[in-house]
Order: sequence, then structure tokens, then C-alpha cells
Amino acid sequence: MSHAFTTRVLRLTTGGQETVTDLTRSCAEFLRETAAGRDGLLNIFVPHATAGVAVIETGAGSDDDLLAALHTLLPADDRWRHRHGAPGHGRDHVLPALVPPHATLPVVGGQLALGTWQSVCLVDTNTDNPERQVRLSFLG
Repeated sequence: MSHAFTTRVLRLTTGGQETVTDLTRSCAEFLRETAAGRDGLLNIFVPHATAGVAVIETGAGSDDDLLAALHTLLPADDRWRHRHGAPGHGRDHVLPALVPPHATLPVVGGQLALGTWQSVCLVDTNTDNPERQVRLSFLG
């Protein structure tokens, strides 16, 4: 495989509650090992039908605000036609339409080119499936 494209799968346990998990450090580590100071693109992809990737501020309440907003937009009740799993699980399958399962971000000089307060996060509202994979792919 060419050094121009490298990929790795992160395996995460998100637990039995809704979470916003910061992946920024894992992305930076991956780029240190693979980008070798090059410019390019980092693609973050979640191969799950009930999780997404967001670029948001964390640690100042925005992650909790995101989960609260998702509760307002996608209540965990019995309105959903998709009915297996925990009550309201159908909303988890709608989540990727609002928080997509991917993001492609610039890499400059081997480092993720994020804004000062931006972090790359896994958004997981599915309490039935705590085991998650996140695929990181660098093209440069």
C-alpha cells in the first residue's frame, strides 16, 4: 500500500449511556505516526447506523448541549417505527442524518488543522451497542 493513503480502526467502548467522545488526541496520534509532516486530508468514518462524527467545542458544556439538543429533536419515546432495542431506539437510526457518520478535515504539516476550540468527537446515542469502531484514513 502506498504511503499516500493510510488507515487505522479505533475500537472504543462508549458504555451504556449517550456520549460525546473526544477523538482529537487519537486523530493527532494517528497523524504523527502516518502523515510524516505532509499536507493532506484526514477522513473520520463511523461504520455504524446509530452514531455520528461532530466537530465541536468540548469541555465547556457544548457536548452536553449537543446531547440535550438531540433529545429535543429526537426524543427517546415510542413515536419511531424502527422499534427493536431500548425504548426510543428508532431515533438512534435517524441520528446520522443530523450528525453524519463522517468528517473530512485538512491536515497541514502533519497536523490536524482545527480551529482553537474545535474537537473531533464521536456522537453515540445508542445505549444498546457500547462497542464502536472509528476508521481514520489519511490521504496525503
